[in-house]
Amino acid sequence: MEEKEYPYLYLDATYLKVRWGASVTSMALLACVVGVDEEGFREVLAVEVAGTEKGAAYTSLLRGLIDRGLSGVRLVVSDEHEGIKAAVFSELAGAEWQRCTVHFERNILAHVPASSMAEVAQDLKAIFKVRREKTARALAEKFIELYSGRFPKAVSVFEAGIEETLTYLGYPGSHHAKLRTTNMLERLFKEVKRRTRVVGVFPNESSAATLATEIALRSSEEWALRRYLTMETLEAAGKPNPQLPRH
Repeated sequence: MEEKEYPYLYLDATYLKVRWGASVTSMALLACVVGVDEEGFREVLAVEVAGTEKGAAYTSLLRGLIDRGLSGVRLVVSDEHEGIKAAVFSELAGAEWQRCTVHFERNILAHVPASSMAEVAQDLKAIFKVRREKTARALAEKFIELYSGRFPKAVSVFEAGIEETLTYLGYPGSHHAKLRTTNMLERLFKEVKRRTRVVGVFPNESSAATLATEIALRSSEEWALRRYLTMETLEAAGKPNPQLPRH
């Protein structure tokens, strides 16, 4: 990875079956950190295998990227995970964190009966479709008023996470659709799973990491042919451009 700025990072993990002695276990594949550079192109920056999803693994992952030249990160998009959040705030000075809206909606709907799920889902999606923060917050207040009596647990989850799920609204409107979810990473993971299905169970971590990295880097090469985001709008928005300290 050459030394340059990546204003946006996407970070998540998936699982592959790996043989461990006489047994088979699921090993967390930190497959991915994907960065969007200052010109708006995507790039796979890291694919690593770790035994757990503990915070230390994510901290080590980010420190390694910083040592290789990562800088200028303004926003990290991921699923809700305390280890990721802690690593982001400790290692990426000045960066903000965006919780994936799709995973957030699923967390809320898990506490809604099937008979009302479509109704609640529609009102949730409406919040994340608007571009103005003031409008989104008004819809959020309305959601709380509407459902606090009927589905208190769902509303409790909503209230606890809505702030960190609206972070993307501070960025250019043309970027919102691609900043509010980890869908791009999910598609990459799906391709990794599809391509590794013929293997079944990997004999060890190294073989899993090698093939997953090869697949991810091939996707990265294809991404280089097409700009993902127009970054001029980010500069026009006046968002701070943090410079990361080196360890």
